[in-house]
Amino acid sequence: MQSVSEIIDLGKWTEASLDKLLRSASAIPDAGERVAFLSERFLGTPYGAHTLAGGPGRHEAFVVNLRTVDCFTFIDYVEALRHSSSFRDFKENLRRVRYRSGVVHYETRNHFFSDWREQNSGLVEDVTEGIAPGGCVRVLKELNRRSDGSPFVPGIPLKRREITLVPTGALDGEALARLWNGDYVGVCSTDEGLDVSHVGIIIRGPQAVLLRHASSREGTGVVLDEELLTYIAGVPGLTVLRPS
Repeated sequence: MQSVSEIIDLGKWTEASLDKLLRSASAIPDAGERVAFLSERFLGTPYGAHTLAGGPGRHEAFVVNLRTVDCFTFIDYVEALRHSSSFRDFKENLRRVRYRSGVVHYETRNHFFSDWREQNSGLVEDVTEGIAPGGCVRVLKELNRRSDGSPFVPGIPLKRREITLVPTGALDGEALARLWNGDYVGVCSTDEGLDVSHVGIIIRGPQAVLLRHASSREGTGVVLDEELLTYIAGVPGLTVLRPS
């Protein structure tokens, strides 16, 4: 593994308390249930944008920031924790989850949700088609191109990808029943250059299917649970990645 600088902020955690949590999580055999268990420990964690360090032509530091998370770093941390039995494991797995081939560099970072499908195929599976069989839509997108031709993410090449989504209107009772606890979901974007506008985790509550996510709501942004259908009303649909 290459030598890189590290920025570590564990927030309320210590290495010892994370080790204890991971020992408990390791006893949960089902991948989705383990995701649900681990992600619950982040409820109430404040939202924080731009916590990663790096950019075009700038050094990429390896960041572990559990004090504040955005929607994408939240699922990064949960997925890395899922594969770990110690804090040391967690750091190595976070490299693998966040970066292509575990190489810490701005260009190899997963900047799009569909990068998980392409670069973390051994960790997650795209199950979108199976959520609403015959009712899904495929959209060909040129990711990272704004309408004016400029990039969303400077220094990253355009990526031509087919995105499969479950239209919001197709999320009836049968489709919702096919969503599993711990599924990772992307809220599909109407923008040609983006695959999703937000990501989160499916939680099957006693009364409804919930979205656990890092909300950027001004003034009150935290990791929380919200009713899925209420949250996604008016958006094109969802793409679903299932932990393997």
